[in-house]
Amino acid sequence: MASTIKINRRNLTLKKSYNEPHFNGKSVLVSDPWEYVELWLKRNNNSNDALFYWQQAKQFYEATLSLPLTSAPLTSYYCFLNATKTLLLIRGVKFSDMHGVSGYRKKSKLALSNEMVILKSGGIMPALCKCFDDVIPLGDSRVEYTLKDLLRNLVYIHRTYCLTYTSEGSKELFIPLDDVFFVKKDKSSECWFSAEIDEKYATQHTLNKIDNSFERDVNFKDQLIVRFKGRSKWKGNQTVTTAKFINYHKKVRKNVQYIAGSSSRWYIKRTNTKESIPLSSLPITFAAMHRLSELSRYEPITLSKHLNSQQNWLLSEFIKSAPYQFIHEIASEITGEEFLVPRRGI
Repeated sequence: MASTIKINRRNLTLKKSYNEPHFNGKSVLVSDPWEYVELWLKRNNNSNDALFYWQQAKQFYEATLSLPLTSAPLTSYYCFLNATKTLLLIRGVKFSDMHGVSGYRKKSKLALSNEMVILKSGGIMPALCKCFDDVIPLGDSRVEYTLKDLLRNLVYIHRTYCLTYTSEGSKELFIPLDDVFFVKKDKSSECWFSAEIDEKYATQHTLNKIDNSFERDVNFKDQLIVRFKGRSKWKGNQTVTTAKFINYHKKVRKNVQYIAGSSSRWYIKRTNTKESIPLSSLPITFAAMHRLSELSRYEPITLSKHLNSQQNWLLSEFIKSAPYQFIHEIASEITGEEFLVPRRGI
């Protein structure tokens, strides 16, 4: 038998920050995290450069809100670039001024599958990957993905992707969860991560799609709950501050992602399919927006044609949603805090 772990009478749950999650802290309720992170940087960091980059990222973000879709990727990307530099300075990760990513279009018909994104071995992009222990599988010093595949691997537009490419079989990479929590075995220090599958997906078919990192949690018979096969040790509330538990949390977060909003919606990402890119959400978003920023700057007519194609909804959703998601994610990585948008009264 086993029981859920509680801290201050609340279930111990998954945290958004990968590196330094604050398990005992309360969620920060803000419409956007800009002001909070700026104040945090002034109080907790001695680098004036980090503060400057964050402030400039905000300026690019605000400029993006008033731009058309053909221009917005350019300022969005520079928002991401400066916010990433803030994170790298906070984490002490060395980086060069090179972007570490570039792109080109195959000489074929206009399609997102022909827009190529090159990840390189040096620059901002690989430094950002390093923050999440992501390894770029470099062959001859670079690796390529299509823009279409990058967009497919982003949870916050994945539903839009599936509705755009309706003819693709087994296209879903993310399995929605109703609840996420940690469990301890009774009369033992052994603990693990468990998650309740969304009721609409609570079938054997879903279980068959989840990779071998997860298995059904037999301690819960009336619900479809899966658990991470890896185990950790629980020795009281202070366990959450230990390197061993934080590293365990990292292993779980490699497989579970979220959509930012008034409440966090968690998803297991399938990794047992060739369409799954082994990178975290922030690097993938960074790389995809970089390619669109290249089109916005150098080939705006081509970008306009993409936006008028059958994939216009997918591209529009990405351009509109990515800045919000990226900044909320990176704000959690900088501060370790949970950011939620307060619900508005009716």
